[in-house]
Amino acid sequence: MDVAIVTVGDELLAGRTTNTNATWLCERLVDRGVAVERITTVPDRIGEIARVVNEYRAEYDSVIVTGGVGPTHDDVTMDGVAAALGRDLEEHPAALAWIVEEGGYAREDLTDGTADLPAGARPLHNGVGVAPGAALEGVYVLPGVPAEMRGMFETIESEFTGQKRFREVVVADEPESALLERLEALRTEFDVSVGSYPGNSVRVSIESTDEATVEAAAAWLRERVDSSGRGT
Repeated sequence: MDVAIVTVGDELLAGRTTNTNATWLCERLVDRGVAVERITTVPDRIGEIARVVNEYRAEYDSVIVTGGVGPTHDDVTMDGVAAALGRDLEEHPAALAWIVEEGGYAREDLTDGTADLPAGARPLHNGVGVAPGAALEGVYVLPGVPAEMRGMFETIESEFTGQKRFREVVVADEPESALLERLEALRTEFDVSVGSYPGNSVRVSIESTDEATVEAAAAWLRERVDSSGRGT
């Protein structure tokens, strides 16, 4: 299963808010064996949201959109997703009933549009806040507030599955350029994905869907680099 993540918000693009939602979602999805193929941040503009969601839902199994969910003037994510799917926005009776009955909010205290979702969408209830999310045609819309997003994602997490990948990291106290031939030999010897990340030392990431292969590849590389005994 492959997924694209779309985070929405002018504050993200302005650097006023750190995009912790994307990082958290990637960790959870990868742990489930799902391949995250894209992370894109778009402004609070209906047309941009619609364009990116429409493009990604044609390319990937699912699209997760987070941010810009609610009844305020700049919460336009539901409008953008509805446009991408060719749906109208309409009040969802079940979502509204859940907010009142389970959330404990009085109907008269809710802002108009609180329970507006794309027509035909399945509501995703918000156990931490007010505004519901939505799921439709492989597109999942979640709030941007981290606690709300995480709580809502956990209710749908089982819908994202894939083949588990195993990973080991070998630390080499050598210049990255000096490792090139050994990394190429590693890829030739084993059916693994290899990434190298330089810093004070070089961290070599070895991944595969086969745990034994990863262990063997890591052991092979450790024997051939100067790691000062630090291993993984």
